[in-house]
Amino acid sequence: MLIREATADDWPRIWPFWHRVVAAAETYTWDPDTTEEAARALWMNPAKRVYVVEDDTNDTSTGDDTAAVVGSAYLTSNYGGPAARIANAGFMVDPDHGGRGIGRALAEHILAEAAAHGYRGMVFNAVVETNPAVRLWTSLGFTILGTVPEAFDHPRHGLVGLHVMYRAL
Repeated sequence: MLIREATADDWPRIWPFWHRVVAAAETYTWDPDTTEEAARALWMNPAKRVYVVEDDTNDTSTGDDTAAVVGSAYLTSNYGGPAARIANAGFMVDPDHGGRGIGRALAEHILAEAAAHGYRGMVFNAVVETNPAVRLWTSLGFTILGTVPEAFDHPRHGLVGLHVMYRAL
């Protein structure tokens, strides 16, 4: 897999899985009915560094030699001013490509990018406590600083907490 900075031309390949993940309302606090225009403004915001993961294999049956985008992440400051060196990031992997290590590779890449850009730590403000990625984040050294109880209305689990997670870089 190749991880690289995204271009504006990548959005049409990000949007299908972005929409699918957010519409499921299981892991993101964004409105499940977010329009494509609003989603693009959220994810591809010029203040963020956006990355994509391309699958190594091309679909030769269609004659298209464009690699599939199977994941994306952004990196940005969580705060401003004197606290601007604490990063925040968002991650999405196409659900059709889960379980292949894409999320871990993308997370490791973003953590390295954050350190290279001078961030001292990374904070996640709202990690749904039932999100399977909690295991990934803790395995990468994130700790749960606190949990806002019953802050997220999960479609299957009902009211669940939102973790605030942190890792020094």
